[in-house]
Amino acid sequence: MVVSNSKKNIEGCKLPVKLPDSDFFHNAEILGTRDVGDCTYYYVHYDDYNKRLDEWVSADRLDFSKIERPLKKSTKEPVTPVFSLSSTEDEVMSSAELRTSDSDLNPPLKYRSSSSSSLTQLKRKRPPDDIYEGPIHLTLQNDVNDLVFDDSPTSAGKPRQTGSMVSSHHEQDTVTRMRNLEWIELGRYRIKPWYFSPYPQELASVPCVYICEFCLKYLKSFTCLRRHLAKCTLRNPPGNEVYRKLPHSFFEIDGRKNKTYAQHLCLLAKLFLDHKTLYYDTDPFLFYVLCEIDSRGYHLVGYFSKEKESSEDYNVACILVLPPFQRKGYGKYLIEFSYELSKIEGKSGSPEKPLSDLGLLSYRSYWAQTILELLLNSKATETGQDPALSINDIVDRTCIKRDDVIATLSHLNVLYYVKGQHVIYLSRDLIQAHQKAMQRRNLRVDAKLLNWKSRDWSKRGRW
Repeated sequence: MVVSNSKKNIEGCKLPVKLPDSDFFHNAEILGTRDVGDCTYYYVHYDDYNKRLDEWVSADRLDFSKIERPLKKSTKEPVTPVFSLSSTEDEVMSSAELRTSDSDLNPPLKYRSSSSSSLTQLKRKRPPDDIYEGPIHLTLQNDVNDLVFDDSPTSAGKPRQTGSMVSSHHEQDTVTRMRNLEWIELGRYRIKPWYFSPYPQELASVPCVYICEFCLKYLKSFTCLRRHLAKCTLRNPPGNEVYRKLPHSFFEIDGRKNKTYAQHLCLLAKLFLDHKTLYYDTDPFLFYVLCEIDSRGYHLVGYFSKEKESSEDYNVACILVLPPFQRKGYGKYLIEFSYELSKIEGKSGSPEKPLSDLGLLSYRSYWAQTILELLLNSKATETGQDPALSINDIVDRTCIKRDDVIATLSHLNVLYYVKGQHVIYLSRDLIQAHQKAMQRRNLRVDAKLLNWKSRDWSKRGRW
């Protein structure tokens, strides 16, 4: 319903907003307003865009002639966020950023065929329990016209989507939908946050929040930061250094022993993650912090956390690479490190679901590269036939969860049912693309340098 051009009391309304550096308008929702001098600014969320693109805009970018009020108002009261960190219960974020749907996590397998011949893919329905138990033959060829296809439909099931962390459903909480910090300064970098994080409310009014890059304490001015640095003795994260391959290092942080650092880390990470509910207690978690090393100290690049005890065998609860270090291979580096820990534990692992859009891309890429690397290094049988291995063989060698292996093979369009048996077909184009990607992947974990032992946390009481 179109309403009058009133510029007041329009929170929750939708109207066209002019996109930055463009003459195009896109529909957006007004989440909040603020007055700066004589001007009013509006915080908008663009429909079908990620929340990290939300922004404050001036009135001249809004088309008030087409404003529409929401059809239904929420009956739920907004939840007031907790800003104070003086309580013993401090909020802790849980998983990797943005929202994804079940269909993204489990792309359906479809039939693909032509009049001449092509590979027929498996349909995505629950197969018998033993459908993937036997060996799968690996075929490396381009001409498949001589193959006879069996159209028996099979599929993989959905991964479990439960665990210590649950999806965030705070869309109706207007306060937490609005980014509350304008800028942060962390070491050499000034970074614009993407999302809300429950820092103390008084920090929302300062133009930039300064964060010590070593202890992660937050301060309201550069003068306060300078005074803090004169007293701060940390030059690396607290905890145990479990891996070093210059110029990088990993530290293991116990959420119970180093509670303050863990809480500060989670507050910082929540500025760039908008996917899961925040929790207060860091005790059940271990944090693996990746740093770059130079003459000044150890500089935070990213981290992942994992539960000390996970009933679902999750090996990652939350994973983040800070924006200045993204698109440099650090995401796969963190993922590979998490699976190296799983190999030492002797069990397969998987990240908590659902994954974010960026997290899903990183994991799909890592799973694909790892599985293809294993397949291409598989040797032919003694009789000269194509190498054969089962899904369980892939799971055992990579420690990637069975459902993730099957989902990756289906996403790559390489898993087929031919002549009564399962076949993995790798085209020449796929192999070449994989080889080029591996040449660009310079960051790899050297398992020989990993100084870490698995622990049975169930025998340690309250951790």
